Amino acid sequence: MSFEVIIPAVGESITEVTIANVFKKEGEFVNLDEILCELESDKATFELNAPTSGVVHWKASQGDTVAIGASVCSIETSKDVLPVPILADSTTGSGVVNASQILEIKVPVVGESITEVTLATWNKKSGDLVNMNDLLCEIESDKATFELQAEGAGYLNILVDKGSTVTIGTVIATISLASVSAESNLSNPASIPGNETVETIKSVSGAAATPLAAKILAEKGINPAQVAGSGEGGKIMKEDAIKAQLKPATTTSSASIPLVKAASGDRISRREKLSSLRKTVARRLVAVKNETAMLTTFNEVDMKPIMDLRSAYKDKFKEKHGVGLGFMSFFTKAVCIALSEFPSVNAMIDGDEIIFNDFADISIAVSAPKGLVVPVVRNAEKMNFAEIEAEILRLAGKARDNKLSIDEMTGGTFTITNGGVFGSMLSTPIINAPQSAILGMHNIVERAVVIKGEIVVRPIMFVALSYDHRIIDGRESVGFLVRVKQILEDPMRLLLDV
Repeated sequence: MSFEVIIPAVGESITEVTIANVFKKEGEFVNLDEILCELESDKATFELNAPTSGVVHWKASQGDTVAIGASVCSIETSKDVLPVPILADSTTGSGVVNASQILEIKVPVVGESITEVTLATWNKKSGDLVNMNDLLCEIESDKATFELQAEGAGYLNILVDKGSTVTIGTVIATISLASVSAESNLSNPASIPGNETVETIKSVSGAAATPLAAKILAEKGINPAQVAGSGEGGKIMKEDAIKAQLKPATTTSSASIPLVKAASGDRISRREKLSSLRKTVARRLVAVKNETAMLTTFNEVDMKPIMDLRSAYKDKFKEKHGVGLGFMSFFTKAVCIALSEFPSVNAMIDGDEIIFNDFADISIAVSAPKGLVVPVVRNAEKMNFAEIEAEILRLAGKARDNKLSIDEMTGGTFTITNGGVFGSMLSTPIINAPQSAILGMHNIVERAVVIKGEIVVRPIMFVALSYDHRIIDGRESVGFLVRVKQILEDPMRLLLDV
């Protein structure tokens, strides 16, 4: 059986690398995770490790420049070091090996504008027997998380580590397809002859480590016996060795060492790699600040009329429509009316042109488990209260389950974000590019206000409109926010369209 060794993605702007040093000769046997060669880009040097054990056959030489995703060598595996799929012979029923049936697992197209994804997690390990439609891994784009399933049954060979960023179409794993007969015992991999674990290196204390893990621990000066392995049978893997820290030496004599009072409590620091979603959000927010003339105007809304209306009709509303009557439907309807009267707030810049929209696709910011997402309520101007509430409920549920599609998160013309659910009193929301404005809602607080010459207590919400001053003038931004305020403080305007 032959496994292809692919040049992995090593950076967003890197398209090719040079083979600097080759550590394994043609025809030489390599163990899992042993270093095959060093790869050099214009920015750094990387090591390419063997994804499995076997005999290496080179397709490129030292000094060659190869493209990302290209195959540099193949590894011919041995049944003594790797599980070999047993395929049922159609004529004799005997188990035979068919090395030609190798299925490549490629990163699929997940959206028109998405060119790369990050391998978030692997749900299977190299050498695992997988069935058709088994969940192999999760991939993250800058907008959503997707699941990748097995397209056939067989043994999995992982080519790209989790956390790696790869381009669409990259081969991230292969499956050695297995056609299982009724007599086959593939369901119990441990019972198959030759399905032993790969060769390992053992310390004098008996702790097992893969060759690369042992090399890393030796460089750190760490005894493998001090490291807990996450592999099968407690085997120390590469990730365990990377995370391992040298324990401070202890001494039985403290006569010459002055006593130092230890800091109270645990002082723990940890590092986590930025997710693809978080990196993209960060990049876009900085771009918005740098590329737009963003200003924010504020106002306050007396929420008592809406709250009274909800109290009077929320039970009948839910009984009839099956959804609750929340504040978002009132704000969405008010925004749609105001957008029709101030079209520049619903517009966006495209090069040297301004695109005006005669529809209102309202993006609703939702805090999902993996970060902020902004699903879109399309043609909100044509919806009634029940339709808006139902659509927001549906989108919010999919956001919490990381099931939003690309289409459900693209194409909005205006955004509403509600920091009030987290207790925010006032903020300056950042525009959701390429849109030109965003409305920020905040918490409702009882305040003393003067109405018709009398001091009364009313539930007040601060609202903020951040806008791109390049196409929205101060008069329009203030007029838009005042119009939203008028509608919310007198919701009868929504019914009478005034």
